[in-house]
Amino acid sequence: MRKYFVLLAIAATTLSGCMATPTERGLGGAVAGAAIADAMDENMVAGAALGALAGAASCGLPGLPPCRRY
Repeated sequence: MRKYFVLLAIAATTLSGCMATPTERGLGGAVAGAAIADAMDENMVAGAALGALAGAASCGLPGLPPCRRY
């Protein structure tokens, strides 16, 4: 189980560089949140909602690539 989370973290970190807009980051966060919630036998909809919120809000965080606004 621990390997799954490590691989998921590596994949999320790798894909986070490709996410250029808040919408793309929100969608990526929703997918990651749903996957983590499913792996932990929790509510996938709630996990997707929290992941989308965290992904979309990550645009202003220092250390992450800045989001482009189209």
